[in-house]
Amino acid sequence: MASAPTRAAVTSSELIAVAASRELAARRTVFAGIGLPTLAASLAHLTVAPQLEIVYESGVCGAHPSHLPETIADAVLVTGAEAVLPMPALFGYVLQGGHIDVGFLGAAQIDRWGNLNSSVIGDWHRPGVRLPGPGGAMEVMAGAHEVFVVMRRHDPRSLTDSLDFCTSPGPDRALREGVTPRGAGVTRVVTDLGVLARNGAGDELTLVAVHPGVTVDQARRATGWDLRVADTVTTVEPPTSHELHLLRDTVDPDRVYLR
Repeated sequence: MASAPTRAAVTSSELIAVAASRELAARRTVFAGIGLPTLAASLAHLTVAPQLEIVYESGVCGAHPSHLPETIADAVLVTGAEAVLPMPALFGYVLQGGHIDVGFLGAAQIDRWGNLNSSVIGDWHRPGVRLPGPGGAMEVMAGAHEVFVVMRRHDPRSLTDSLDFCTSPGPDRALREGVTPRGAGVTRVVTDLGVLARNGAGDELTLVAVHPGVTVDQARRATGWDLRVADTVTTVEPPTSHELHLLRDTVDPDRVYLR
């Protein structure tokens, strides 16, 4: 078995990407956002989910890029892909048709119910930061069977009790507006402190695992709401030397997303 490196040798991006990739074990289709979701999906394809079909918002299905794409429209995604669909077909037939097991997203903010903000930080009319926006995140939230989210920062501003803006409503918020989503919404959140989970509508995010060296109290203090904690909180296995080798030398040797 490959040995596990010391925590000091692992960056937070690597820690999150490896932990998130393991969550994709036994999944068949993933709608991957650019950034850490792409890293995690690519690593999972080489490790725990060799049959994983990676789908991108640009219409590429079953991507087999020669190197890591820098955007969803990167031409490298097309070469060797199983199919390239028009975006209306991708969203209308594949995503809304219920053919995506996991939507894998990033966000600037998330609340306890799994609602996401990827639009603005601060007031909508005078924001402190204007973000790229949802892309297809709203459709992914509504159409995928479940959604995984990766967060680079686990702090009260990112995991907040009240979003500055709700870009992608989860099933609880959608139901209040009279909309019945297909899937469970966010079921996993992987941060640099640990893993949060929920089962679907009516359930709030709960701390189920922490990374080595992180305490439950540390995770609770870094969360903007009174974080629910599972009866048994496990410790995430640190990245193995093999996982780090694949991530650094095969998936992202040019450090497109690794920091």
